[in-house]
Amino acid sequence: MGRKAVYTAPNELRELQARLKEKEAEITMLTEVTDVIGSEYRLQKVFDLVAARAFDLLGAETVTIPILASDQKSYCYRAACGVNAEELRFAELPIEVGICGWVLRNRKPWWKGVLDQLDGCNRNKWEQEAGNLILVPLVGKRQFLGGIACINKIGEDNFNAHDFDLLGMFANQVSIAIENAMFFEELNAAKQSSEAYREKLAESNRKLLLSNEELQHFALHDPLTELPNRTLMLDRLQQGILTAKRNRHTLALIMIDLDHFKEVNDTLGHSVGDALLVGVGERFQSTLREPDTLGRLGGDEFAVVLPQADREAALTVVGKLQAALQRPLEIDHNNFSVAASMGIAVYPEHGNDPSKLLKSADVAMYIAKRNRDEYAIYNIEHDSYNPNRLELLNDLRAAIQQREIGIAFQPKLDLRRQIITGVEVLARWTHPTRGAIPPTDFIPVLEQTGLIKTFTLQILEKAVSYCKLFQDKGYQLGVAINLSMHNLRDENLPAQIATILDRYHLDKQFLMLEITESAIMHDPELSLDILTQLNKMGLQLSVDDFGTGYSSLSYLKRLPVQQLKIDHSFVSDMMGDKDDAMIVRSTIDLAHNLGLNTVAEGVETQEVLDRLTEIKCDHAQGFLISRPLSLDDFMSYLLAGEWEVSTFSEVKEAGRDY
Repeated sequence: MGRKAVYTAPNELRELQARLKEKEAEITMLTEVTDVIGSEYRLQKVFDLVAARAFDLLGAETVTIPILASDQKSYCYRAACGVNAEELRFAELPIEVGICGWVLRNRKPWWKGVLDQLDGCNRNKWEQEAGNLILVPLVGKRQFLGGIACINKIGEDNFNAHDFDLLGMFANQVSIAIENAMFFEELNAAKQSSEAYREKLAESNRKLLLSNEELQHFALHDPLTELPNRTLMLDRLQQGILTAKRNRHTLALIMIDLDHFKEVNDTLGHSVGDALLVGVGERFQSTLREPDTLGRLGGDEFAVVLPQADREAALTVVGKLQAALQRPLEIDHNNFSVAASMGIAVYPEHGNDPSKLLKSADVAMYIAKRNRDEYAIYNIEHDSYNPNRLELLNDLRAAIQQREIGIAFQPKLDLRRQIITGVEVLARWTHPTRGAIPPTDFIPVLEQTGLIKTFTLQILEKAVSYCKLFQDKGYQLGVAINLSMHNLRDENLPAQIATILDRYHLDKQFLMLEITESAIMHDPELSLDILTQLNKMGLQLSVDDFGTGYSSLSYLKRLPVQQLKIDHSFVSDMMGDKDDAMIVRSTIDLAHNLGLNTVAEGVETQEVLDRLTEIKCDHAQGFLISRPLSLDDFMSYLLAGEWEVSTFSEVKEAGRDY
């Protein structure tokens, strides 16, 4: 069955505006580079301009321009900016020396992050003190030229994938200009030394004209797919809106984002990802009319401008675009199925200028992706987002990208043995200006925007790494983390968890995944499938906040879980509320009859702890035992000895349950 045609979009205006401004700033810089450098034919001046602009664009401590010699046996730093610039300028080295030499020999980009593992013979004189380095080739239309190297990013961060892609785009922009200047230099030499000057002049002029045309084309088109790029798409959108306004027509904009494209790049490599983008672009192009414009905005995002189109016409085009993806794409004799999320915005209903219309279509696209729908039409009437929330989302996305989300540890007590056997790992975020942000404020934002998957994997990796740390120190403790309903929709989750466990050599039995009852019941059959896969891997599974959802006993019996976690709302008042006491007792009996163990949350008094022990609850968690603790505080807690802590010997005697 098809999915619903119209979905509402949150008003993520501020965040989207910030992202658009950042992209526009980069485009402006690259366009300016094309204009300034493209009009300069003095070769050394071109090299100096390229080095200076790359220095500004990437925020590197040092930028060099190594150029391959004509005999291809050496290279020369024709320009440099930043630290050691004067010493580097015009230095010549054999092509066998240094990272620059490696790139020029292999004609491949270098992005290996930190260089600590490379011995001295693999670096030249100026690379010895480099902490991290990215280097991309300069490739003209007719010859390999050299490269652009950025050494040590200013500040504490290393260069990231965005820096690498940006430097690659910059190199593509300036390569033709450098080649033009080389031709111009050759032309001057020929003028003074060659009797065939006039013939070479005509040929060089022809090359210059052709190169300038190619440079102009490149400035407005995506080099991979040959489709219009963001700059040209914005111009087409602007012209389309002006025409629609003048003729009192409508215009539609469709934003397209490929689903799970990152996984393709990460698992199969960029060459397969690039081929996939080219194939998708060709499929999309084949469905459109002549007046329509398809462009690639960057990454896995495409856009379509539809002149004289209303929402019904846009829906028709979306249907054709989705139909074009029904047949698998064949790449290297392998078939790939591709899905896409699409957002629709219509002028003037959803925006009267390119910026507003882009934002509306972008918001609609993210709503479609969040709801796992093929498309959504922007509808401001159902917009539940406010400016403060958009600002929070922007800061949260940055915190995840910079891995600034922290964790805390709350111990779990084995009531039978009166011993700490594990911890629940809880996310903590300290905002740079707002201070500590409660998880109840930022977790829903993560779930609504699709960031929850990346967030969960970051928390999972931290939890596993610290669990291994505890075990290396002699403590045999398990860790538990929470999954959301969005994680239970992710078919890649089991493999991703297995990869992290293998990376840290942690036995699967020491990782417990906690899933709320409501998350499981959001899509019971899909949840059961994912949970079954996780259980077969040997992972421990727990139903969190049990008693607050709507699962049936028959469904509970089918779940491959080992534990029920009794919600704190029942536990905290059980000594004064007979109904709560009965619910807690009944849940414990039910769990034991099903062969499950139990954890009581929210234990704050000794009286409650004693009662839970009496009615044979298996584990307890709460402020009486410990509040959530930072890593340092938790290590001190373990050493303080308030509670005995499980070690290797206790685990062998008592089993792995926690």
